[in-house]
Amino acid sequence: MQTAALGFRVHSGWAAAVVLCGPADAPVVVDRRKIHLVKTFTYTFRQPYHTAEKMARQDATKFIREVQSEAKRLALSSLRSLQMDLAEGDFKLVRSALLLSSGRALPALEQILASHALIHTADGELFRDSLRVACARCHLPVAGVREKELFATASKTLGVQEAILKRRVAAFGKALGPPWSQDEKYAALGAWLSLSRQAVP
Repeated sequence: MQTAALGFRVHSGWAAAVVLCGPADAPVVVDRRKIHLVKTFTYTFRQPYHTAEKMARQDATKFIREVQSEAKRLALSSLRSLQMDLAEGDFKLVRSALLLSSGRALPALEQILASHALIHTADGELFRDSLRVACARCHLPVAGVREKELFATASKTLGVQEAILKRRVAAFGKALGPPWSQDEKYAALGAWLSLSRQAVP
């Protein structure tokens, strides 16, 4: 069974997931998919803290908890499905990378809902956290990588210039066909980083 690494790039209510395998100097994409983290794909649930901002505090707390619970359940179901699909192709996930925002640690709900900037950060963190929990439940190590530092970190770790990295990541998509947007490219580079780290003794 070949080992593989997974990268996630999160958006409101969903995440791009890309799986790479092979040697760290010449990886190949073996899977890519969109993971839904809300059952009802509407603004209300995709932007839960924005929605909660307009609610009474008790209702807001209950609503956030419900969205968190659903996101964790969907993330776990999706990750287990991905693991099963990969196993059928004789691949096993051994590491993962989760792209992070540069936001600071979040305060209490009351303070979050009083700040529009924190509301945006909290929405993203809710869905990232659901993937962290799913990875833990599936015994899949997950490393966080700040998105704004992704190419610099990858360039240093992989020993490849940033411009060359961008071309190589873009080339992954040519063999696969669309969609191969920035979401897939960034998730793929996160997976590539994970793949290189699993090769280190």
